[in-house]
Amino acid sequence: MRILIDEDDQISARYMEGLMARYGEFVVTSDGEEAVEAFTAALDEGRPFQLLCLDIMMPRKNGQEVLKDIRALERARGIEPGQAAKVVMTTALGDVSSVMEAYKQGATAYVTKPIVPERMHETLQNLGISV
Repeated sequence: MRILIDEDDQISARYMEGLMARYGEFVVTSDGEEAVEAFTAALDEGRPFQLLCLDIMMPRKNGQEVLKDIRALERARGIEPGQAAKVVMTTALGDVSSVMEAYKQGATAYVTKPIVPERMHETLQNLGISV
């Protein structure tokens, strides 16, 4: 499985790398623009990401905007919703409006920080992703 981790905090990025390593190969980006570029490049290469972990509070383009752009790219390329990348929003924002906006934009799951490994693994399992 190919995984895109979009996290601007280096410590959090390393933590997410450790959590996700058992699930497959990953690429880490440090801002929203880089995430969209990496996602587009993966589609162009014919090696799309199956899972994205997006932080909401990101420089240049926040996670909500990244999600919106990614879903638009998938639609433009004819990727059916059932074949679209699974997107887990990872953020310190746990307020109702942030959660609802993420799901409105097409998130498949939402995990608040600090991320507890068991909670992340359970979330992925619920999405049909296992080791």
